[in-house]
Amino acid sequence: MSALAGVYPILATPFSDDGSLDLESQDRLVDYVLEHGVDGLGLFGNASEGYTLFSEERVSLLERIGRRVNGRVPLVVSSGHTGTDAAVRMSREAEDLGASALMVLPPYLLRPDADGLLFYFDAIGKAVRIPIMVQDAPLLTQVAMPASLLARMGREIENVKLVKVEAPPTTAKITALAQAGGNLEIFGGLNGQFLIEEFERGAVGTMPNNDIPFLYADVWKKLLAGDKAGAWRVFTRALPLIRFELQPGLGVSALKHNMVARGIIRSARVRHPTSSLSREGVAELETLREMLNHSS
Repeated sequence: MSALAGVYPILATPFSDDGSLDLESQDRLVDYVLEHGVDGLGLFGNASEGYTLFSEERVSLLERIGRRVNGRVPLVVSSGHTGTDAAVRMSREAEDLGASALMVLPPYLLRPDADGLLFYFDAIGKAVRIPIMVQDAPLLTQVAMPASLLARMGREIENVKLVKVEAPPTTAKITALAQAGGNLEIFGGLNGQFLIEEFERGAVGTMPNNDIPFLYADVWKKLLAGDKAGAWRVFTRALPLIRFELQPGLGVSALKHNMVARGIIRSARVRHPTSSLSREGVAELETLREMLNHSS
């Protein structure tokens, strides 16, 4: 497959008010994101509430989304687990169901040392044929993976080809990775809050939330064209909303309320332990959404 690069929003998982999957809303959400010029999709990540999904739901969703996308863009599927054997099985299953690449968190319950991390990613790498993106997200996992270790994974582990850097300060980590070697392609995350600086440091892509794909795609297009000033103008419009969605535990609820307001999904329902915005938070979000709409 061709190299992964560009804007890969993490696709939310819409639920009905009773908490069941809302597959019609999922179809509309896929269409909405693709219509706005993204380069790929991320599935079952934290913004997807992947941690709340049953195994049979993951299968059903991946099959349905794959049919809807129909090969138009790559699908990067999150397949990390707290256990190595489970991560291997989930990774093989995702590949069999059409994943273009895997995004893999390290084990985060019993946190392994460097040798344990190498064993875990090596086991996954030997089990699949598609590229693996190591998700470096210590704010979530409390697992530190220094640049030297990530570079070693890129050199020594079959199919480890990418890393998603979510270890603040992300720009410094990207520079350290470039200096450490390993030939890893770098994506940014954390809702794209430093995507311009990350691009300038060598990132080839970003994985934000999915509620404003048109803005992220526009920023990325301008960066590729060398229009840094234009990229900043567009990005600055979105910054208040990006900032709001970075509140711990509330970003998923916020993006779902935005999708309801745009008529894409029917319900802003989240699954526990994901937090829901309070009445005050919904009002604050509405103000930011109006500001964004009026600035276009």
